[in-house]
This record gives sequence, C-alpha cells and structure tokens, in this order.
Amino acid sequence: MAGGAIMAIGFILYFFGGAFGWVGNTPLDFSYKSDKVRIYFPLGTMVIVSIVLSLIIRFFGR
Repeated sequence: MAGGAIMAIGFILYFFGGAFGWVGNTPLDFSYKSDKVRIYFPLGTMVIVSIVLSLIIRFFGR
C-alpha cells in the first residue's frame, strides 16, 4: 500500500511538476541565506499539506 502511494506521488510529480510551483513559495515559508549558511523552513507549505491530508483521511476514512 505505501509503495503504491509513493509510486503514485512520484508519477504525479514527474509528469505534473509544473503545477506545484507554489510549494515553497507561500507567505509563511521562511528562508535565510548567507555566504556559508542556508536555512529553509517551509511552515506555510507544511500547514497546507497537513490540512489537505487531514481532509482526505477524514473523507476516505469513513
């Protein structure tokens, strides 16, 4: 089951990767760059993904 889900996600990202240009560019995604350090914390993306997955699980869980 998990392997099939990973394959499906890979397929979607490979063929429809351009549709996910918003990932990592939401207003709550924090990034810091300097000469030697790069820090990236995608808080907004994590919130959106969490909400979507919760709705999917709630819808199909019943």
